[in-house]
Amino acid sequence: MTTPPPPSAVDTRVDALAERWSVVTVRVYLTGNVAVENGDILVPERRFPARQGRFAFAVLAWERHRAIATDELADIVWDGEPPSAWRTALRALISKLRAALGENASIDQAFGCYQLRLPVDGWLDVEACDDAVHEAETAFAQNDPRGAMGWALVANAIARRPFLSGDDSRWIENRRAHLGQIRVRALEVRGRVCLQNGDHIGAATDAGLILGLDPYRESAAALLMRAHIAAGNPAQAIAAYEGMRRSLLEDLGTEPSDELEAVFLEAATRRRSRPA
Repeated sequence: MTTPPPPSAVDTRVDALAERWSVVTVRVYLTGNVAVENGDILVPERRFPARQGRFAFAVLAWERHRAIATDELADIVWDGEPPSAWRTALRALISKLRAALGENASIDQAFGCYQLRLPVDGWLDVEACDDAVHEAETAFAQNDPRGAMGWALVANAIARRPFLSGDDSRWIENRRAHLGQIRVRALEVRGRVCLQNGDHIGAATDAGLILGLDPYRESAAALLMRAHIAAGNPAQAIAAYEGMRRSLLEDLGTEPSDELEAVFLEAATRRRSRPA
């Protein structure tokens, strides 16, 4: 299995494309290897207090804009089955986290809640990922393919990285699903830009990646069909339509959308008009 790059190499395009991030003092990485960077200071994953400490930090970081009740945090960290002495165990865990973080970030406690505090210009990779895919979709809608492609590359680079590898829980699975959907959206923007630029192979490749992540995403099937049509292969577009139609009917009991039907009709017309 390929070892993911260190957090500082998430993607150099982040700094190149987003000047707003260039003045950041503290960077928090939850994807790939969990880490905190503050200039030349790095708190690597191995410094966090075991898996539960890494998990608790991830929860506090992802939810950093709100205070989390101690019982809610315990329920998340122990996946609904906290130990009988969970208050003591949680206090010990938070104490070790504070020691590991040092002055790079703080964990406040008040009124039975915990909250992670970062500097005003603090940066969190999963927030940057959300922001990037929004920027990509906005740029594409505003007919800015270059900007759309750049932001889509950033979102995909972050969203495709593993999240808390080796751990599983309902909370983790929900966040992985969120990152998966961000990646799907980023790939769709990238594929549409490829199609606009005449790169039908790139568009078909991205559409295939999307359908591997979200098999019932009709907009991705439409992208794949359009890529086949652009490549002069309407028969392959029709085959892609038939595969999606069958999956929708057999698995979900639904019919293809109007968009998919329209692309199918275009493919059928192209095939009929081809010379014998």
